[in-house]
Amino acid sequence: MTTLKLEILGSGCQKCQQLEANVKSAIASLNIEAEVSHIKDPIDIAKRGVMKTPALAINGQVVSKGKVISADEVKSLLPHNK
Repeated sequence: MTTLKLEILGSGCQKCQQLEANVKSAIASLNIEAEVSHIKDPIDIAKRGVMKTPALAINGQVVSKGKVISADEVKSLLPHNK
């Protein structure tokens, strides 16, 4: 099984930090292993088609843009819940 790769896309503002905390809370409550990284480079973010941050990408696919989603919303987007 491959490790989940979760990426927070955003400048590092308070909303981006809150999204990162929600992501970490979601994976901790599900007791799953995942790699969480924060992409702050605006060019890299734009290349992914994201114009509004914060955004969340799971395994390279952007699943949320322009809002802070809750830990429960993150859980519903994770592949093991589908």
